[in-house]
Amino acid sequence: MEGLQKFPPRPTGAGELFQLFRDGASRTRASLVSETGQSRSTIAARIDALTSIGLLAPSGEASSTGGRPPSTFAFAPSNRIVLGVDLGATHARLAVTDLAASALASMEAPLAIADDPRTVLGWVADAGARLIAEAGREPSELAGVGIGLPGPVDHTDGRPVNPPIMPGWDSVDVPGILHDLLGAPVVVDNDVNIMALGEQRTVYPDDQNMLFVKVATGIGAGVVMDGELRRGAQGAAGDIGHVAVPGISEIACRCGNVGCLEAVAGGAAIADALREGGAHVETTQDIVELVRSGDIAASQAVRQAGRDIGMVLATAVSMLNPSRIIVGGILSGAGEHLIAGIREVVYRRSLPLATQYLRIATSRAGAEAGVIGAATLVTDRFLAPHSIDALVNVKEDS
Repeated sequence: MEGLQKFPPRPTGAGELFQLFRDGASRTRASLVSETGQSRSTIAARIDALTSIGLLAPSGEASSTGGRPPSTFAFAPSNRIVLGVDLGATHARLAVTDLAASALASMEAPLAIADDPRTVLGWVADAGARLIAEAGREPSELAGVGIGLPGPVDHTDGRPVNPPIMPGWDSVDVPGILHDLLGAPVVVDNDVNIMALGEQRTVYPDDQNMLFVKVATGIGAGVVMDGELRRGAQGAAGDIGHVAVPGISEIACRCGNVGCLEAVAGGAAIADALREGGAHVETTQDIVELVRSGDIAASQAVRQAGRDIGMVLATAVSMLNPSRIIVGGILSGAGEHLIAGIREVVYRRSLPLATQYLRIATSRAGAEAGVIGAATLVTDRFLAPHSIDALVNVKEDS
């Protein structure tokens, strides 16, 4: 009724209990009593609540120590689905996953991010709907959509902020448009952030302090500190592509400044330099193919790009002291040349204490890192304690 004050959902405790199940292990009521110190009746009520909303399901019986074997319960990630979207400058990757971020169906297609945003987002919605059907699921099962964009994003409202390679996208209500098209909550982030999250969760879950560096048409970094993605005040953390490279001031960048790392070592900059030397290069992938074919000029250019990137990363290493730097993006496919250049400078210019255990390597999650990270953005929200408590309250009130 209008005029009545709205209160937040009352906590049920079921959401907090559920977090124990996110590791995928089965548990009995007795083990949960021991693990939490809560009473058997409280545990039973919360398991019943989580089972009623489909997030827990019976998973068999534990070994008996005498008498009837106790029932076990486990996370049921197939209860709902998530759509993860990774948009680059010239491509799109999409995946439908379960609530454990395991892919059920995926696709990749060329897509120009410079096109009209409503055209691009309309295509994403259509492709997502087809992918949901391909996975054998229904749109009503969609818990949310996670999407990464190749430009700065204000994480508070999911809107792009003056993205250099996305003309016409500034302040576009991406969450609102996709919500209208797909009828589900939408979470938007920078593409490098979702790649960092996807890599950390799937490959390095025990690494709590990591930098993920994407080197493609542009350059950016995702920052994971204390096991959490760090975005900064407005979501601009990790934008190393527009950090000035020491000693270089004459090269103009598309952001309006000069000497930016992206303008010096990004895929477009390397391609321009190789074309001036007579090479037939149009895309960043062409650079990778030249390096793989043994082209000396391309190999040298990529290694120098690695050194330039290393100059900026050395500062980040001194500032943040990560245990691991992961390099992804199209240009990371150029073998060891890029990584060798980065290592050469980072290890030389950083203090021994900061690099004592530092590992620098290429991405192991590869192209899937972005869509898995985008899906993880959604599942982390959907499965947060307060969100689960709200689902329990709705179920109880219905």
